[in-house]
Amino acid sequence: MPTAHGPVDPLDSRLLVTMRAHPRIGLTELARMLGVARGTVQARVDKLIARGVIDDFGPTIVPAEMGYPILAFVSLQISQGRLTEAVRALESVPEIIEVYGTSGQADLLCRVVARSTADLQEIIARVLASPAVQRTDTTIALSTQVPYRIEPLIRAASRPAP
Repeated sequence: MPTAHGPVDPLDSRLLVTMRAHPRIGLTELARMLGVARGTVQARVDKLIARGVIDDFGPTIVPAEMGYPILAFVSLQISQGRLTEAVRALESVPEIIEVYGTSGQADLLCRVVARSTADLQEIIARVLASPAVQRTDTTIALSTQVPYRIEPLIRAASRPAP
């Protein structure tokens, strides 16, 4: 049995890949496709949720299709001791869809969407309005070379570690 933060086994891997391929599938159909009992599928899904492997069942939203075609990555340098204040300021900007604490020269890395480059400039100005933010550096994504993918990692996680 995997540990709380350990790898998934081959059945978990098949379950996750199948759920990703068929996001609206019911447990009974999932069990049929995997060749296991419905109760087994339910128990596995419940355990994967409890472990935090499955985070949600919501739809994947594409910001570009909602009128936000610009994707940028904005790194921030934060004033010493003001991280919490900076994060609160970032949470108030709806176009900032993810923020990560990072090592290196930047303290935070933000994934930002915008309606246009002018809109992006305004979003960055709002970020810089926070006294907690010292400096930003922005990179605009021109194209997606490898889209978000998790299936290869799911399959790799079920193999024994070297």
